[in-house]
Amino acid sequence: MKVSFGVRIPPARWLAEYRTAWLPGDLAAGVTLAAYAIPVSLAYAGLAGVAPQVGVYGYLLGGLGYALVGTSRQLAIGPTSAISLMIAGTVGAMAEGDAQRYAQIASLTAFTVAALCLLAWALHLSALTKLISNSILVGFKAGAGLTIAMTQLPSLLGVTGGGHNFFERAVLLAGQFGDIHYLALAVGLAAVMLLALGERLLPGKPVALGVVALSILVVSALGLPALGLATTGEIPAGLPALHGPALRLRDVEGIVPLSAGCLLLAYIESISAAHLRSQPRICSRCAAGVARHWRGKSRDCAGTGLSRRGRAVAIGGE
Repeated sequence: MKVSFGVRIPPARWLAEYRTAWLPGDLAAGVTLAAYAIPVSLAYAGLAGVAPQVGVYGYLLGGLGYALVGTSRQLAIGPTSAISLMIAGTVGAMAEGDAQRYAQIASLTAFTVAALCLLAWALHLSALTKLISNSILVGFKAGAGLTIAMTQLPSLLGVTGGGHNFFERAVLLAGQFGDIHYLALAVGLAAVMLLALGERLLPGKPVALGVVALSILVVSALGLPALGLATTGEIPAGLPALHGPALRLRDVEGIVPLSAGCLLLAYIESISAAHLRSQPRICSRCAAGVARHWRGKSRDCAGTGLSRRGRAVAIGGE
């Protein structure tokens, strides 16, 4: 009975095998991941078109959900740029400009992804990801990278931007070059330079968090918002009020295909990350963890499902 419980609830197994000598390294890894996740989650929330705090809630609740039933000790579960783009590009048209409906559809999408994850786990559908070639993934990620750059360039230049696709955004942006806000451009370029130098001089350190903290200090001390520099604004403190979405599947046309796309993309990205970490250059402990992950990757559908459900209630309660 004990073995059965450990198989069903992974923490019951690895907690029994845990060594106290691992604790300092794991604490350092957790702090480093949190330092990385805070600025990244704020950016991904903006990319997805939801409130900044939703990104933080996504990392918090999503990670806890995956830890309960997921099989990998190396994967970090949280929002990604590709899924954020998919949400923004699809939910925006569904919401028709209604901000409250946008949040409700995003929450419903996350709940639907969670349900599909559990269904995929029950039917052992994880093997289907082998049918997708690496060239398709590379092409998709290249396109996502270009789209992300085009959506963020207006913020870097301090202009309004606009458009619904890459080429439309590029044309509109080119017509706004005469309206560049040079203070915003200077601050943005300085942050990019610090990030690049930090990655080179301090590899493996939470450089992004340091740049964000320094930016907050400089902007506040110099009073740059009064000079027209746009800021994120106040982010609510505390935890969200957790509840499900107000909408149902029948209320939103196209929600199931969107959710299926998010599920497929999320699972493929997770498997790709695990595959990269299974190369011989990593330590034997990580390699063993990845091997266990591959043996139980059908279980990871359930872990991802619980993770998505956590994020869904965070969006619904925002």
